[in-house]
Amino acid sequence: MKVLIAEDDLHIGEGLRDVVEAEGYTPMLASDGEQALALFHVQRPQLVLLDIMMPKRDGYTVCREIRRVDNDVPVIFISAKSEEIDRVLGLELGADDYIMKPFGVREVVARIRAVTRRTLARTPTPELATDAVRIGDLELYPSQLRARRGDMQIDLSLRDVKILQHLLQHQGNVVDRDSLFNHCWGRDYFPNSRTLDQHISKLRKLIERDPKAPAIIATVHGVGYRYDEPGAS
Repeated sequence: MKVLIAEDDLHIGEGLRDVVEAEGYTPMLASDGEQALALFHVQRPQLVLLDIMMPKRDGYTVCREIRRVDNDVPVIFISAKSEEIDRVLGLELGADDYIMKPFGVREVVARIRAVTRRTLARTPTPELATDAVRIGDLELYPSQLRARRGDMQIDLSLRDVKILQHLLQHQGNVVDRDSLFNHCWGRDYFPNSRTLDQHISKLRKLIERDPKAPAIIATVHGVGYRYDEPGAS
């Protein structure tokens, strides 16, 4: 899923890009309103993070233009403007949410995931099934970006879901590192040698009963990872 980030502060824009990319989305960064609209029309992103005070065209104008051609794409305003009237105006223009600066990474992640879940509930994508699937002792709900073990709910990132789905689709077989990178990060991504291992380690802490003795994501040293159906030899 592609995410357009329109932010004229380079430091904030790059920070948002890193957060979005870590979640498993493909970010596109614009530094002013005109560039944001140009990218939107060409790339047609599935989510827009939109600063209000930008050069050339402000976020309100950009949002109006987006809504003229697409009423469904989620828009999240991100701005330092704190007056209630600004939040109301943003929502009246068709924004789905509003994040105030300064903000924390966890807040941005939570709001992106929430908007993504609402979007997928309306228009599920082919790669994210709406029905639950069993992987190990978990029920995985791809379109909800969640898994469940009994009464325990586990929130997942888009990339977490992609990894689990890819392993499930190849259950019993080793999925090599290049295959995981290409499917879950994208073919244009140039990975750090530890990126995949670090992400798998974090994912295991979320989904495994014992991350040190994983039952869902098994390591095949020197090759990649594998998911075996419980009870398989």
